[in-house]
Amino acid sequence: MKNEAVLILDFGGQYSQLIARRVRELNVYCEIKPYRISAEEIKQGNYKGIIFSGGPNSVYAEKAPKCDPELFELGIPVLGICYGAQLMANMLGGEVSTSLVKEYGNTNVLFDNTSVLFQNASDENICWMSHTDYISKTPEGFKIIARTDDCPVAAMEDRTNKFYAMQFHPEVQHTKEGMTYLKNFLYNACACKGDWKMSSFVNDTIQHLKETIGDKKVLCALSGGVDSSVAAVLVHKAIGKNLTCIFVDHGLLRKDEGDQVEKVFREQF
Repeated sequence: MKNEAVLILDFGGQYSQLIARRVRELNVYCEIKPYRISAEEIKQGNYKGIIFSGGPNSVYAEKAPKCDPELFELGIPVLGICYGAQLMANMLGGEVSTSLVKEYGNTNVLFDNTSVLFQNASDENICWMSHTDYISKTPEGFKIIARTDDCPVAAMEDRTNKFYAMQFHPEVQHTKEGMTYLKNFLYNACACKGDWKMSSFVNDTIQHLKETIGDKKVLCALSGGVDSSVAAVLVHKAIGKNLTCIFVDHGLLRKDEGDQVEKVFREQF
């Protein structure tokens, strides 16, 4: 169902879904999986690249979430964002410390445009920061490629191993050229072709459902939320009247929304 894919490891960050959306907007298929996934599972996925999401923890805390260290031995390009950047530094021999000056919000960042990440971008721009810790020492083999007045390592790279890290969030609109940075990682570091589209994903999914289900009957619990509604529509397009939906009104919908869900699915599907 996919020609090439990028994996997003979720470390509890609020922007994980947004990172996925941005990657897909750049015509690259991606999947979000929990950080506990093993390196062997990742290897089996044949991913072109890996992105570490942000997260609320400090990497030096006793129970801080950490990925399988063997992930760094797979030869797959990795991009760490915010907590993901600090995690990369921590696990590869660098140091992360508490910042004397916390950065939050729009921040002016100076860039090294010779970096793979920042090609065809400005050498100075506004980015969105959200951190209380910072990378105080880069791991061996890493080069600092961006900085701010209060953050000496706003970004770093190990071009040999294709490891990259950004302390700021490229996925949010507040980061002026964030899509350029993500595109550079996907296309230049990961060698993605960018030939995936959501429409092809829908068609492939429907075809896969047809082949998997065949003439069998399907029962679907429908709550009116995004997940169950999308699942119901896709299965309906695949098997038509062989699908029966049961509307489960859990009491958390908005006023009259339950009636709207029933009406839409009765009359349109």
